[in-house]
Amino acid sequence: MKTNMVGWFEIPVSNMGRAKKFYEKVFDVKMQTDQFGDTEMGFFPFPEDAGAIGAGGALVCNDQFYKPMANGTLVYFSSPEITYELSKVEEAGGVVLQEKSLIREDIGYMALVLDSEGNRIALHSKE
Repeated sequence: MKTNMVGWFEIPVSNMGRAKKFYEKVFDVKMQTDQFGDTEMGFFPFPEDAGAIGAGGALVCNDQFYKPMANGTLVYFSSPEITYELSKVEEAGGVVLQEKSLIREDIGYMALVLDSEGNRIALHSKE
C-alpha cells in the first residue's frame, strides 16, 4: 500500500459552534463549516497537495447518526510539541485526562483529552 490506509475521520459533536471553538483554540486553526441536508460539518484544514501526510477529517453534527462518546474510536492529532495544545485544553472547555507521557523513545509522546463534546482524543508528538 502506497498511501495512508486511513483516508478520512469524523468526530461527532452535539453543538457545532462550541466544538468548532474548542478545536480552533486548541490547535490554532480556522475551520470551515458546511451544511449537507440534516448534517452540519466543520472541516479540519488539510493541504491539498499530493505530498500531504495523514488523513483529513471533520466535526459532524447530526443527532440521528452521530453521538459523541468518551470510549469510542481514538483519533490522534499530531503536533511538533503537544505541551502547547495541552496548555489550551481547559480554557477551551475540555479536560486533560492524561498529561504528556512517553510512549517509547522511538515513537514519542502522547496525551489524552476530553473535548468540549465529551469525545476522547489523543495528541502525539515526537518531542
